[in-house]
Parts: sequence; structure tokens; C-alpha cells
Amino acid sequence: MGVEESLIPEIIRKKRDGFALSSGEIQRFIQGVTSNEVTDAQIAAFSMASIFQDLDQRERTDLTLAMRDSGAVLDWKSFNLQGPLLDKHSTGGVGDTVSFVLAPILAACGGFVPMIAGRGLAHTGGTIDKLEAIPGYNTAPTIEHFQRTVRDVGFAIAGQTADLAPADRRMYATRDVTATVEQYGLITASILSKKLAAGLETLVMDIKVGNGAFMTDVAVARVLAKSLCSVGTRAGMPTQALLTDMNQPLADAAGNALEVAEAIQVLTGEITAGRLRDVTVALAVQNLCLSGLVKDEESAKNQVEKALSSGQAAALFERSIHAMGGPADVLSNPGCFQKASVIRPVLVPEDHIGKWISRVDTRALGLAVVALGGGRTKAGQPIDHAVGCQGWLRPGERADADQPLAWVHAQNEEAFQAAEARIQGAFHYDTKVPSDLNSVVFETLTA
Repeated sequence: MGVEESLIPEIIRKKRDGFALSSGEIQRFIQGVTSNEVTDAQIAAFSMASIFQDLDQRERTDLTLAMRDSGAVLDWKSFNLQGPLLDKHSTGGVGDTVSFVLAPILAACGGFVPMIAGRGLAHTGGTIDKLEAIPGYNTAPTIEHFQRTVRDVGFAIAGQTADLAPADRRMYATRDVTATVEQYGLITASILSKKLAAGLETLVMDIKVGNGAFMTDVAVARVLAKSLCSVGTRAGMPTQALLTDMNQPLADAAGNALEVAEAIQVLTGEITAGRLRDVTVALAVQNLCLSGLVKDEESAKNQVEKALSSGQAAALFERSIHAMGGPADVLSNPGCFQKASVIRPVLVPEDHIGKWISRVDTRALGLAVVALGGGRTKAGQPIDHAVGCQGWLRPGERADADQPLAWVHAQNEEAFQAAEARIQGAFHYDTKVPSDLNSVVFETLTA
């Protein structure tokens, strides 16, 4: 039977019974998803069959490429870019503001970064939501405008359009409500199809692990990372992955406008150390080496530090923001961001003063921001870009009376008190300094 004659139920049956699908069968199924010939029930059945029988590396690669080809694939040939197309992807966490610092660094080092980003999910913030905290920023430009900005500035960040990997949107929406999200092959294809559709030549994954990540187990994260690296590389996009710690917030702020403001502080040199900067530099170094822009990690790190210290990365950030509709002076005009009505500290409970912070429930901290209005509890819900938290105490630090656990930015007293209770409940204490704190970047994986 030819590929064009394959019956969708028979493709599902074959996978259900534990047989590997051919490239043509996978293409046929995804074509049906895109054309709506395949029903939601059939997507759910295929996804559940994949849960029980899995997809091998060849099937995962074929699925990724078929989903990439379900819509437009950005063509960069006519733009005559004088450098590689590269990017990163994060699996999400609390205070993950890396994109705003990393993209201009890579552009300053000679790369071109067409970053297609998403919105917040559950307790994690979304890059597109954060960008919308910048007055005037257009997160849904035309493809032509997006590509011109990448060519002229070196990077641009926008949301996924209806043209890029449309099969992924249907597949994910169905998986989300049928308990089939947690399947490595389907996750791999979902992530990589969009990156390939953007025309990337190399990719570095930031796989978050910990109580503030979607993956709390290192072994599980390692399996997913290996799948992403293998499939990305097989699909013609060399891919590497870093495992990074999310047992505490990455940045010192969580909340849309607050996170953009902190990214600007890193770019302008006001912040010169910390977990956010460490992860960003590590991802930049891997990107530069993998893409061939530099010969080794030491050279890459020198270039990254020069991009920051010279102000070139900051200048490119401002140019890209303006090119996408934002203000021309975002670096020097912090007043352009919305401010919350109530800004107050959350104090250490009296019975814990003098103890050490042993651990924090990072997911609870993210949910505190969501409850303030900085995230969504249902689809389409509007976001308050001004609210959030910042200035966390960290595991390994002493809980003194004059040092708040965090500062809350809320719109009223009731919201502040609810956030205060969540934050106080998220911190755990010990009379001894904790000895089991993870490095923020603790493993590098390749295909």
C-alpha cells in the first residue's frame, strides 16, 4: 500500500501493536493532522500508543521533520547573513530571563538569532508575556519584519505564528488534555520542529531540573536531553544540552516587568554576578563553540565577556526592542515599565531568625507570582505585567531580621498578604549551613 493510500486507523494500529512506523506513514499522519483529516480522537490514540510503545530515534526524527514541514520553514538565503543562525531553548522555570541577555550577546559575537518564544505555562513565566511588559513591543510581527530585524540587528524575539509547525499546535492541544504530554519522542518533536522551522543551524538546550522545573529528576532530564540532542543532530541541526539547577529561582526577580528590568541590569553591567549571568554565559559559550564562531571555550568566554563589558550587547538589545515597536531608550528609561501599587518586604518569621535557608519550594514561589496576577490560571487570561517578587534570600544564606525573604510587588493589600503567606511557606530552615547545594550548571550533553 502506498503512503498516500495508508489508512489513518491502520497507522495507529501498527504503532499500538509495537511496530515501528515508516517515514511515509509518519508523513501521512502529520499531513492528516495539518489538513484536519485526522481527528482529535485519532491524535489522542496515536499519542497514547506512543506512550506505551515509544518512538525510536528514527521515528522521532521523521516525526520532527514532518511537523517542521507542516507549515512554513523560514528561508534565509536572500538575506545573505554573514554568520550562523543559532538559538537556545529552555524547558522553563522561575525567573528564567536568559533570552533577553543571551540573544544580544550572541548577536554581538557574530551570530544571528531568530528566537521564536512562548507564553507562560503553569508556574513558569513566558518570554512573550515578559516582552509585552515593554510598551509598544510587537510580539506578532510579519515574518518579513521579523527576518529583517534579525538581519539588521542580529536577533529578534517573537511568538510562534500560525504558519510555523501548525501540526504541533494541534498535537500539543490534544496531548495537553489526554494525559499524553509526558512522552519523550512527542516532546522532542514538538520542541525541535519549531526550531527547525525557524531555519536554525545549531541549537543549545537549557534543561531545567529541580523543584521549580517541570522535571524534578536528573535521570529523567538526562533522557530527554539525550533525545533532543540526538534528534536535533540527525535532523541537520547539531544540538547540545546543559542541565541547569532550578531548585531556586534563576534570576533575583520573578514577574514580567521586573525580569526585563533585571536583564537590562545584567546587560548594562549593573549586575556582574549571579545565577542568571552564570547560566547565560554558559549557554553563550556552548552556542558559540557549537556554531563554529569560535575555536574553544576559553575564546568563547572572552568574547562573551567583551560583548557585555563593551556595551555592544546592551546596544543591540535596545536596537532590537525599538525595531520591534518598543521605545528607543529602554536601557535608560526604567520608568517605561508599569509599577505595582504595593511594594513591601516579606520578613523572616521570628522563630527562624538566625537560622540558615536550607531549601526553597521554587514552584510555590512561581505560583505566588501567578496568584498576584503575573501569570495565568486559565487560557486567555490577561496578565498584570507590574506584579511579582524580587530580592530572594537564597539557600545557604542566613535568615537575619534585617534581610527580607523577598520583596513583593502587588496591586493591593489583600494580594500582598496572600503572596506573603505563600512565600513564607516556601522557605525551609536549618540550624546548620546546607552542604548539598547544586551548581547552577552541572552537566553538558551531546548527541
